Amino acid sequence: MYPPAYPHDPIEMLYPGVYLAHGSIKMGPGMRMNRNMIILQNGNELTLVNPVRLDEGSLSNLDRLGNVKYLLRLGDFHGLDDAFYLDRYKCEFWAQEGQGTYKEPTPTVIISSATESPVPNSEFFIFESARFPEAALLLKGQKLLITTDSVQYHGDWSYFTRITKFAFKLLGFKIGINIGPPWLKRVTPRGGSMKSDFLKLLSLDFNKLVAAHGRPLTSGAKDALRSEVSRVFK
Repeated sequence: MYPPAYPHDPIEMLYPGVYLAHGSIKMGPGMRMNRNMIILQNGNELTLVNPVRLDEGSLSNLDRLGNVKYLLRLGDFHGLDDAFYLDRYKCEFWAQEGQGTYKEPTPTVIISSATESPVPNSEFFIFESARFPEAALLLKGQKLLITTDSVQYHGDWSYFTRITKFAFKLLGFKIGINIGPPWLKRVTPRGGSMKSDFLKLLSLDFNKLVAAHGRPLTSGAKDALRSEVSRVFK
């Protein structure tokens, strides 16, 4: 009924109340890449951001952290494992309107620029110009920006097969910070640009980054993204 749990690392704590499950996804024969789920802890309540299905052992560890209350989908191209977690935990599902890649399940709460985040001391950022829904979540206390496909930091090619790594390099990905090239091509309005959205994003107060793919960037994220914006939007 549900996609399987693909290989993943154990849950690790990035910061107090912020956990990472670094895993993978099979894209086709011989093709696999990494993907991440962020787990946010507020007392006994957990929020799952960009859900990735875990194996039974790690699900038990997740349950020891608290009770899953919220599920946040921040990007239209992610959602493979949302139904699994929603059925397991009967939690709230937050996403933007107009989901196209995974049209089901239906969000219980719609994310917009006016929506207050369920996570204390955080705020949503919406890529208003994007043709497909895409958002980010800023954890103000940690100055941590959580993204999906828009901004990624690849410190290595963990969980990538050789053919996937080759394909990603052809697509324009590199070690370091990336504005996802396939994502940018797909979401950019015809005849338009996403530059203004990224300039607004750079007005937020962050210096760390963790995306739905890649590795956490623990410092210098804003300066790195500013350089990438200048490179991409020449």
